[in-house]
Parts: sequence; structure tokens; C-alpha cells
Amino acid sequence: MIEAGIRGRKSVVVEEGSTAAAMGSGTLQVFATPAMVALIEATASESVAPFLEEGQSTVGTRLDISHSAPSPVGAGVVCETELVEVDRRRLVFRATVRDGAGEVGSGTHERFVVDDGRFMSKAASRLRSDLHQEDR
Repeated sequence: MIEAGIRGRKSVVVEEGSTAAAMGSGTLQVFATPAMVALIEATASESVAPFLEEGQSTVGTRLDISHSAPSPVGAGVVCETELVEVDRRRLVFRATVRDGAGEVGSGTHERFVVDDGRFMSKAASRLRSDLHQEDR
């Protein structure tokens, strides 16, 4: 059962491929905001995975973050999440990201528990709809 209070922790080292310059979100060799977003999502997702039923996953639906400090290539970055709200299938996490010098970013992240089969069926139907629209 998923309940508020579940915590997650995940760490990465800033590499060339996770910089703003490499990801196209800027020109500098620092931890990219898209990489920080991915780290927050992965940390939250992995924290609740053991509590899901077979055939369920969570999908990210909302993110409200600030990226407040740069982390250079080689820096270790740690994300910590806490599940602060559960409303049926909606999960809200508080996230904090730090490197060795202090806070790098923080915010909230929302995820929904989904049935894998139904979700992928819905996704596939969007592709079929897209193809039909191209024929028009």
C-alpha cells in the first residue's frame, strides 16, 4: 500500500552527456536542468515501485522545480524525495537535489499510478489517431 512518508534517494555523477551543452538546454558544461528533472522523476518512481501491484507503474504528470546552483562535470549529485500526498492514484513528492557544496534544486513532482496495459493501449491509440489525421 502506498502511503505518505515513503522516501527515495538516488545519486549520479555529472558527466559530459548530462550537461546543459550536451542536452541542448544551454551552452555550459554544468548539470543540465533536463538531467535534474530526470533524476527527480527516477528517484520518485523508484521509491514507490516496491509498493505497486503487478502490472502497475507510475507516470510523471507535473513538475514544479527550481534549479538554483550549477554542478560541474565530476560533481556527485544526490536527489532525495519524500511522498507527501496520496490522493487515490495521484502521488505528490517533495524533492531536494544537492551536490557537495549544497542545494542545487528543489520542488514538487506529481505522478499517477497507472495500469500498464491500459496505459500502453491508450498511447498506441494516439499513434493510430495521428496516422489517420495525416491521411486527411
